[in-house]
Amino acid sequence: MNLFRLLHAYIQTKQAMGIRSRRSLEARQQRLLTRHFQWVLKHSRFYRRTFADAIADWDEAVVTFERLEKLPLLDKETMMAHFDELNTVGIRKEEAFRIATQAEESRDFTPNIGKVTVGLSSGTSGNRGLFLVSAKERERWAGVILAKVLPRGLQSKESVAFFLRANSNLYTTVQQRRLTFQYYDLFHPLSAHVERLNQQQPTILLAPPAMLLFLSHEKKEGRLQIDPIKVVSIADVLDDRDRETIAAQFGQPIHQIYQCTEGFLAATCSHGTLHLNEDLVHIGREWIDRDSGRFVPIVTDFSRTIQPIVRYRLNDVLVEKKEPCPCGSVFTAIERVEGRCDDIFYLKERKVQATRAVFPDLIRRAVWQAGERVLQYRVVQQASNVITVAFQECRGSDRREAEDRIRAAFFQLFERLDVQPAMIRFTPYQAPVLHKKMRRVERMWSP
Repeated sequence: MNLFRLLHAYIQTKQAMGIRSRRSLEARQQRLLTRHFQWVLKHSRFYRRTFADAIADWDEAVVTFERLEKLPLLDKETMMAHFDELNTVGIRKEEAFRIATQAEESRDFTPNIGKVTVGLSSGTSGNRGLFLVSAKERERWAGVILAKVLPRGLQSKESVAFFLRANSNLYTTVQQRRLTFQYYDLFHPLSAHVERLNQQQPTILLAPPAMLLFLSHEKKEGRLQIDPIKVVSIADVLDDRDRETIAAQFGQPIHQIYQCTEGFLAATCSHGTLHLNEDLVHIGREWIDRDSGRFVPIVTDFSRTIQPIVRYRLNDVLVEKKEPCPCGSVFTAIERVEGRCDDIFYLKERKVQATRAVFPDLIRRAVWQAGERVLQYRVVQQASNVITVAFQECRGSDRREAEDRIRAAFFQLFERLDVQPAMIRFTPYQAPVLHKKMRRVERMWSP
């Protein structure tokens, strides 16, 4: 590992996090955009061909924000279809899939293709993606993540426990005397995790919400005896009620990292507010609802060279925070990552032949109307007029009463949105498999 490169990235990130002028931040973004865009055009056949018409009349290859918005969009399907000519090191998709799949089956995540780390996305949408990261990019990422996440800087001794579906050379790049990492495989038995954590005594705990809920329960029951100074939710949407449950057991605010195959997109500040990493990426907005601040992010990374990400449209719904964060950062504050575009429900309007979008947060809040009676839940739109609610009631509570409260809350929501009432069906709750994404709200049909 090149420690100098890691430290350089750490220092650069800390300096960028200290920017207190939006004008200065945007000037920095435009400078990085222009430099990286010129490099991408030179080295990626896919982008050179795809952007040829859009940039034909540019007098110079300076990327303004206005010019960036006019470039064609990229999505996962397109990226995977043109993987061979998009990446800049000549790695073929078939070979990358073979290496990544073998790693997942064997649970040995050390093999590379040359010096390039290969990994698979979780494939929540049913379409698994590949990511490629060079050794230099791993070292830079490590410096960035340490700058964003370590609560006490590099001088303090920290022990990090992180839970993921799959390990990667990316996550184990840093391993120093004062900073140690232990990977916990989500495929392994839960009881073994508790025993290891009690032995490790991590100061920093990173895990998906479903695992944090399990660990919260183990801590409540006295079987888990750890007191990390920072708890970070990763890899999935963090429900507000889940956040409260986890925070109550660990006695502190729950932080978040918003990272995906396409980049490290956001992290929480000391106040627990999620901020876009606008020092690392430019995030355009495809507005869904300006009034509520909901948008789909369009990502352009400033530095990825092996697998460049330019104008990549994610399938997520973010909600921009209306009030500035007390931390003083000029990086855009996010109220929440609400879910995937695929998880927006669509219900028929009463007065016109049209459908209305119902965002996941509204669905979650309808379930919350049952109060403390509901421990766990999952809501699925099965058809245009059928919604299934699976929930686990609190021991000793009246399930029928909880069903009545949830049904009433949904019908109040239908009335408020002026949509045709959907049939609400109730089913027993089945706990999610921890190595898969936990989707509280999901749409199973297409309008």
